[in-house]
Amino acid sequence: MPIWSNDSKYLQFLFRGAFFFLPNGILPIQKAETGEETFTNSRAIASTGLFLPASFYNSLHIVMKSISKIIIISILFFVPVSSFAWGVLGHRIVGEIASGYLTSKARSEIQKILGNESLAMASNWGDFIKSDTAYRYISSWHYINLNKGLNAGELQAFFKKDTATDIYTRINFLAKELKSKSLPMAKKRMYLRLLIHFVGDAHQPLHAGYREDLGGNRVKVAWFNTPTNLHAVWDESLVNFQQLSYTEYATVINHTTPTQIREWQKVPVSGWLIESYNIMEKLYPEIKEDNQRLSYEYNFNHIETVNDRLLKGGVRLAGLLNQIFR
Repeated sequence: MPIWSNDSKYLQFLFRGAFFFLPNGILPIQKAETGEETFTNSRAIASTGLFLPASFYNSLHIVMKSISKIIIISILFFVPVSSFAWGVLGHRIVGEIASGYLTSKARSEIQKILGNESLAMASNWGDFIKSDTAYRYISSWHYINLNKGLNAGELQAFFKKDTATDIYTRINFLAKELKSKSLPMAKKRMYLRLLIHFVGDAHQPLHAGYREDLGGNRVKVAWFNTPTNLHAVWDESLVNFQQLSYTEYATVINHTTPTQIREWQKVPVSGWLIESYNIMEKLYPEIKEDNQRLSYEYNFNHIETVNDRLLKGGVRLAGLLNQIFR
């Protein structure tokens, strides 16, 4: 039985009727509607002016049938692999790491909200929902705009007075709301997914960036030979370049001591963003020209920082969730 017999009508049409392109149009080699393996000769010859023996069409049919199978296999297996981890890897790593540091109480409460959805898989909802215009109002929740050259005291003073709708105030808002016993389940699920995402964002240095260049989005660079921007390099390129799945990546970097866990989880949300800001400011002097090419050396110089931010993001996400779901 042909491999396409149980597929959709579209695939049946596409692959059960192998098509042969002739100078004056398309000649069906096998009838798509019936699967009847009879081959035209005289009528096709008359319509095209091309005279070929029937044995040619029979041989061609066998070849086209084999090609059709190869095409179907390529569609079924190549597409999922090639679409893996497009801008989602970093968040999933943070979620995967966090899942290993949850208390049993927090894990139980989170499962009541997310069901079988893991922290890793929930972590990208905050970006995926951007496709829905009804959620445009959360765009500014992903980042914070800060001025250049601020010292530690100035940054602390800024956060004490911050009332803007930004990642700092929204993480605090979401954490507070999730502690409420009366919060409807639909809102609880949305808020939890957003919180997971924003804790990851807070640990990406360019999410605590400058307003004038949109957190590095206007800083044009090339990752190897691909035009991109500085923000995207830190969002995706450096992480994806390691060629690991999110579970593999989490396993590779997830090595902590009890002291590290305790110290990292004591840092408040403002401290996460101050860390990101300080790293971000050191990145700009390295970019000497427009469209500067970043490659192996850039990866070598910065991958340790990337891994440190991912690991701290995961450990701190777990700490925050443990506080919320005591």
